[in-house]
Amino acid sequence: MSTIHFFDANGGAGNLGDLEKTIVLNKLMETELAERDSKWIADFLQVIDEANLKVGDPEIMMSNDGFPYFNLRTIEEGENFQAFVIKQKLPTILGNGFGVSINAHKPNPDWIFTYGDLSNLQINNEFYTDEHLFSKNTGNFALGKDEQVLVGQPSEAILPAYVRQQLREYLQYNGVKMPKIMLIARNYEDEANVTQDLVINVTPKNFANEKEYEQAMNSISWFLPRHYSIVGMDENAIPSGFELL
Repeated sequence: MSTIHFFDANGGAGNLGDLEKTIVLNKLMETELAERDSKWIADFLQVIDEANLKVGDPEIMMSNDGFPYFNLRTIEEGENFQAFVIKQKLPTILGNGFGVSINAHKPNPDWIFTYGDLSNLQINNEFYTDEHLFSKNTGNFALGKDEQVLVGQPSEAILPAYVRQQLREYLQYNGVKMPKIMLIARNYEDEANVTQDLVINVTPKNFANEKEYEQAMNSISWFLPRHYSIVGMDENAIPSGFELL
């Protein structure tokens, strides 16, 4: 078994992560990128949130996608370091609007977690969720003339305060002075076919062209768990549906 030495700057073991998971993680890192199959991914996701990592230099890095990431690295055998454990640091990460990059110093990072991935870890105790009610909307969103929908506000379990804050600040920074949101359910009387979508008061008219609108919607998705469906709609489309984000 590998010997890993820990240095805890605070003088106590309470900040250390799971040693067994750290060893498993380091073993996984020995697998070449081309050979990392679905089992490798499952094993990686099982251990990465509680394993010991270290902060790289710089601590915060801007990625090509324009978002900030904690720059984290796996540790090497026999290395002394100050432990950084993702699960323990989630409030700090989420409160500051960061993603997490694993081994970005390599030609190809080992993994990139968006803010939404980390939010999902906090909300659902997993980075990615397969079973859910969100629809698979990827394009324009339109309601049928006589379609019956259920409208309300997303609960804290769907959209916690820290996610709301990041979305609100991002939208305001991009010119949406009063960002609003609602949760809309379709086919809500049909348990087998019910779907839901998060809706924000952003439409192409808020942007110079359709491309800029699509880019903005993709950026908004970075803040949300990947299984969420987020769509834009004029705030007058459904009376009394929207509330301030």
